[in-house]
Amino acid sequence: MILNRRLALPALLALSLSFAPAEARPPETPSPQSVAEQKLADRPAGSRIGLLVTTMEGETLVSITPDQRFIPASNTKMFTTAIGYAQLPLLERAAKGTGVGLETSKGATDVVLHGRGDPRLSSAEDCVQNCLQMLADAVARTTRHVRHVIGDDSWLPDERWSPGMSWNNIQSRYGTATSALTLDDNELVVTLAPGVVGAAASLKSTGYYDIENRVVTVAGKEEAVVSDRMPNSRTLRLTGTIGAEAPVMTMRYGIDDPAHFAAWRLRELLRARGVRVDGNIDVRRRPLTRADDPKARGTTPFVQPPEPAAMLAELKPQPLAENMIRINKESQNLHSELMLRRVARQSGSGSIADGQAVMRQLMSQAGLTETSYDFSDGSGMSTYNRITPRAAVGLLAWIARQSWGMAWRDTLPIAGRDGTLQNRFKGTLLEGQLFAKTGSLNASRALSGYLVTRSGRTLIFSVLANDMPDGTDSQATAAVDRMLVAIAGTL
Repeated sequence: MILNRRLALPALLALSLSFAPAEARPPETPSPQSVAEQKLADRPAGSRIGLLVTTMEGETLVSITPDQRFIPASNTKMFTTAIGYAQLPLLERAAKGTGVGLETSKGATDVVLHGRGDPRLSSAEDCVQNCLQMLADAVARTTRHVRHVIGDDSWLPDERWSPGMSWNNIQSRYGTATSALTLDDNELVVTLAPGVVGAAASLKSTGYYDIENRVVTVAGKEEAVVSDRMPNSRTLRLTGTIGAEAPVMTMRYGIDDPAHFAAWRLRELLRARGVRVDGNIDVRRRPLTRADDPKARGTTPFVQPPEPAAMLAELKPQPLAENMIRINKESQNLHSELMLRRVARQSGSGSIADGQAVMRQLMSQAGLTETSYDFSDGSGMSTYNRITPRAAVGLLAWIARQSWGMAWRDTLPIAGRDGTLQNRFKGTLLEGQLFAKTGSLNASRALSGYLVTRSGRTLIFSVLANDMPDGTDSQATAAVDRMLVAIAGTL
């Protein structure tokens, strides 16, 4: 049979094409949403997570329960330093340094140390500015004999701990008390060195606490020291073991009565300068009252107590912007608490409640709804605090639009470079390209800020993790870090 050539040619061509290999298609780039879900799948079982990632213009790229409320831990400091920056010119004009004065009563002279909310007063041996020694020198040049040494922290109401502070954190440096008169970050430094095997460890401290040293030296390099101190007690118990080959341990503990501690230290410095001190160490406080609550006092303005008639010497306050770098980079709790109270004192008594009122006012201007955040302190140590990822991203977007936005961003830790992010994201795409505030509290981890993607786009993000089972915090942190690196690599 003879084939029709006109019909056979197209048929043969179609047949040959059916056996030709299909043209290779480039693999589809996974969406940021799917990348995030995949990377977070290996987070600890039972943990709860919220995530929001947007462009600088507000376009949502990743969203996982963005409106659920989470314990933010030290992400709280973003909000505190934001209201600090927003009111920075006013705060700088009103700033006052720690001062010392002399008061005469019944023929005797008392020394009064006045705190004004500056957390950077120091008595370190190598101190060069904001030094308690300078105030001691001023007293020693004026008189050689005093009666009482008084610590006056009445510049703020007496609220040494915020609602929701866990009592077991009070003895640590992270839970040290807040006061208008603070010294050396309100931390007591204790050093512990191994002795010979079987003997007690060697201990050094300032002497303010009575320390029961029950730490025994054992063979090896391991250290297992447990500390215990009840709130408002000045007895610190140390138990456990330290290896004979272990390095010297430096431990820091909170001070429950900062004004008393500062006055005690001033007495020591005066005596070292040859000033005779016959009397006691006393404290002047301003008790918390209904007048410290803006809801209770209504529209009636709070009347600040009068300033001392005269100061013998007064230290120059240090720039607050520099202090905010330390607050965010190091996550310094005491300094953050005092920043909130300094803001609160501009329009009220300096109470936590006044700080909350200022926070609500400013967050309303930033476009945040009141149900998306709730703060009981300025540092994040309170377990009562709550924020949503949307609130954090909304705050960060608002900050970026402010004239001081870049200066504020510079206070954030940089991935793999400094602060609390110094050891995270090293060797990844985000090293040096992620600027964010960390947060760490019981079963809570947080990270919110800005990141730069592979293509150079800047994104805003907030990831909040809560309810991790005991011992799984590092697993949750690792999952979050892998997720953010993967998102940056897709865009």
